[in-house]
Amino acid sequence: MIKINKLTPALLLFSIAVTSCNDYLDKLPDDRAIIDSKTKVSKLITSAYPTVSTILVSEISSDNVTDNGKKYSTLPQVDEMYRFKTITASDNDCPRNLWNGYYKAVATANEALQAINDMGNTDDLKAQRGEALLCRAFSMFQMSTVFCMAYDSLKADQYLGLPYPLEPEQSVNTHYERGTLAELYKHINADIEEALPLIDDAAYDIPKYHFNTKAAYAFAARFNLYYQNWDKVIEYATKALGGSPIDCLRQREPYNTAAGVDDYFNMYIQSSQPCNFLMGPAYSIAARVLDGGYLRYAHNMTVLGYDTYWAYSPWNPSTATSGSSLLWSAHSLYGNNNIVREPKLEEIFEYTDKVNGIGYVHIVDVLFTGDETILCRAEAYAHKKEYTKALADMNTWAEANLEKSYGSTTRKSFTESSVNAFMNSIKYAAVHPGSEFERSIKKTLHPQGFTVEAGTQENLIQLILYMRRVTNMLQGLRFMDLKRYGIEYEHYIEDEDPLTFTAGDLRGAIQLPTDVIAAGLQANPRTTDDLSGNGAEHMTGQNPDLNKPNTSKMYNERVY
Repeated sequence: MIKINKLTPALLLFSIAVTSCNDYLDKLPDDRAIIDSKTKVSKLITSAYPTVSTILVSEISSDNVTDNGKKYSTLPQVDEMYRFKTITASDNDCPRNLWNGYYKAVATANEALQAINDMGNTDDLKAQRGEALLCRAFSMFQMSTVFCMAYDSLKADQYLGLPYPLEPEQSVNTHYERGTLAELYKHINADIEEALPLIDDAAYDIPKYHFNTKAAYAFAARFNLYYQNWDKVIEYATKALGGSPIDCLRQREPYNTAAGVDDYFNMYIQSSQPCNFLMGPAYSIAARVLDGGYLRYAHNMTVLGYDTYWAYSPWNPSTATSGSSLLWSAHSLYGNNNIVREPKLEEIFEYTDKVNGIGYVHIVDVLFTGDETILCRAEAYAHKKEYTKALADMNTWAEANLEKSYGSTTRKSFTESSVNAFMNSIKYAAVHPGSEFERSIKKTLHPQGFTVEAGTQENLIQLILYMRRVTNMLQGLRFMDLKRYGIEYEHYIEDEDPLTFTAGDLRGAIQLPTDVIAAGLQANPRTTDDLSGNGAEHMTGQNPDLNKPNTSKMYNERVY
């Protein structure tokens, strides 16, 4: 059984646990929850964290996967994702379930905020208010990365946003407008700014599963990176990382002792790891699809060797092999020619009926880490042309993520001259490659709403984007980097013309669920002409096999 939150078209957006009493009732039902204490508010806010994930749709839509050919199978919805089509399925990771899951979390946050207001918004409720505001902002932010275009300061008033509810639902007939992307980002920013001073780690029993201080500032840094507020990125990333950023990065050496996939994964998601700022469990088949359960579209040896972990780079002089690569994770990969992965995302199966082998499919995503946060800051410094500071962050990242030596290669510090020399020595990746050897980590950039100057600034950003790509693999963040920088790429399809994703491609805003459109919300445009117009239930997924645990072990052999 797979958990899917079902959308009621008449309600359009929300299903909430606590609703107003009907006029004809003279007393509340016995099972009605009254939120009238700090303890009850805190418990309610735990349900304001979304239990859905954008990973699958974002990874499959990105350049991290390619086509292994028609002889391999995939799910219909994954095929639609890869082809940039409207996704019609209703399983865990599809737009319909994402929409309902995130808006359910928003509705719960609004209930908590209303309860806090009803109790007088007293000082002893500040931490709860801050957490609820961040939960609302986070769900809306996650939705924006899927259903909206990347923020473009020149087009944000034209691009469509999303309805941003600020109070609990009072009527089934409430009419909502999508508004603009500029308005959506303004709302998210307002919630974040109000929340940050209120967060108190002492309010949590297990901080890593709540918006603790580090996670809150890491979220603010990523949001402002997408919002193009470079000063804010630097300010908030610095607060997340503290005075010794290296202590907030993943220490990779112990992972080389991992006794297989499960051991590696368990080490990766440990809440005790200082690099893991916030953990997020979700109902999702992302791990099953991306670990080779369906092999049609995957991160295979070609992508691995020329674009990601084994690509020719300042720390790997031997293309298409782990060779002398200094990247720790380049030696922590499992799979074969058709699927290669770092086991940072694995399926966790919750049985509801062991006899019949059915239950809920879970993942645990490390939503915010020190490694990504320091790269947010490095990118912001590069945009401000503060190259010495950008290089310092890049070298801190390298200290944690690169080995001192491996084979014949020895780690050297990044300098402005060394980065320029390397990036100037390689060609830009071809948008329409004739062979795998025309691939490169250097991409032609078409920044959306900002500029990148040729020379040192572009060279640093190119390398930072590559660092972000290997750091954030299997987390869905690459798709937003592609959208932000207008990086063109192709999805190859056997015996068909490739599908080219272009700069500013409107398909970067995944289409809304069909029943949401039918209920009255404007669909995402697919042409520039279109652009000018401006109660949770458990269901079984469409594919019965998704109700059963992933028992495949054929992709767990280590790749060297």
